[in-house]
Amino acid sequence: MTAPEAGRGIGNGESAAEITTTFVGLPRDSFRILHVSTGNVCRSPITERLTRHFVAQRLGVLGGGLIVESAGTWGHEGAPMESNAETVLADFGADASDFVGRELLDEHVIRADLVLTATRDHRAQVISMGHSAGLRTFTLKEFTRLVKAIDPATLPALEEGVVFRARALVRAAAALRGWLLAPTAEADEVYDPYGAPLTFFRSVGDEIHEALDPVVTVLTGVPARA
Repeated sequence: MTAPEAGRGIGNGESAAEITTTFVGLPRDSFRILHVSTGNVCRSPITERLTRHFVAQRLGVLGGGLIVESAGTWGHEGAPMESNAETVLADFGADASDFVGRELLDEHVIRADLVLTATRDHRAQVISMGHSAGLRTFTLKEFTRLVKAIDPATLPALEEGVVFRARALVRAAAALRGWLLAPTAEADEVYDPYGAPLTFFRSVGDEIHEALDPVVTVLTGVPARA
């Protein structure tokens, strides 16, 4: 068996699962990214709001087709974000306002085009919910590793639309998953800072930033501002 060429997706067309499950009844001009952690008050809110912030920095209104959300496998429904998480977001200049925690529901997975989880356990829980989620669910750090191996030149140009480019990126990452394994089991984990001091929250924020930056760069085709 030969590994797929770096940067090549599963195919130019969409799979039957994408057509029949993921997008039924939903507008085709949007792409939903769902970040998942445990309580949806620390890691996934940070990741959600940083993703929004970085996309807006690169694309402005052109990034409007990307819808970024979050939820928790044991989510504190209606809970505010942890104050230390808000501080971390402020460090990056990202907006933490009006956040409301959510428990992960089937409908969130059904609507998501890409699910990025904090840990492998979260990934397993999302996939166990069904809804053909396997090919579009990754840990954040796993997805980063795969994205780094994809040649951006093999993806649709931004002129073809960020949504079209995003769907192609997920297919390409899914095709490479079995070939680019984590060096250690811990390499794909973002550990929970709940109840920890601000210094640990900031280290987690730095981890998330480091993982998100290459993803958003390839997704948008625009590098981070110097």
